[in-house]
Amino acid sequence: MSSRLLAIVLLGAWLATASARALTFTPAQIMKWKAKSFVGHTEYRLVYDPQLQQPVLRAQSRAAASGLFYERRIDLDATPWLSWRWRVERFPAVADERAKRGDDFAVRVYVVVRDGWTRLSSKAISYVWSQQSAAGRRWPNPFAGDKAMMLALRHRQDGGGWVSEKRNLKADLRRLFGKDFRHIDAVAIMTDADNGKGTAIGYYGALVFSADEPQ
Repeated sequence: MSSRLLAIVLLGAWLATASARALTFTPAQIMKWKAKSFVGHTEYRLVYDPQLQQPVLRAQSRAAASGLFYERRIDLDATPWLSWRWRVERFPAVADERAKRGDDFAVRVYVVVRDGWTRLSSKAISYVWSQQSAAGRRWPNPFAGDKAMMLALRHRQDGGGWVSEKRNLKADLRRLFGKDFRHIDAVAIMTDADNGKGTAIGYYGALVFSADEPQ
């Protein structure tokens, strides 16, 4: 085998291994995800962030709730870690985030698993930047009950700058639902302010699934 052919084979093997160990969704790719509207339409658009010096996704909700969904199976045995960056510019005005009338968040990241044969059997984690709950607090979604668990990763006092997150999805799903899941069936982002009829503005960077814990 010639040295050039050997180099091509080794490069192909390295790329295959790298792709199996990481799955990255840039803001531009997230913009192409399927839009789902619950109430009106949150405005999602690409903007240039001078701090990160790269494009990010800006979301603004005016009394609306719609998200961007990637609905394909992702193997958590191969890539159990999900990491991303987000920032809040404006929190929605709410009285109680745990009540239906206050279930609005400037930034959310969802993961969804199918725990049976129907959509009604789905379970979800909604990672949120909370105004009222301390980081690490969890509670059932007021609309879906314990089939969709809310998990606060940040509190309002954490500031308005960019913050990096990393979650072991397999561990979170086991902790919140009491069983092991091999796959997730969807990942999504959403900025919403429909219940309080207010305005929310948030920003999202890339979402990265990886085999190893991000540094």
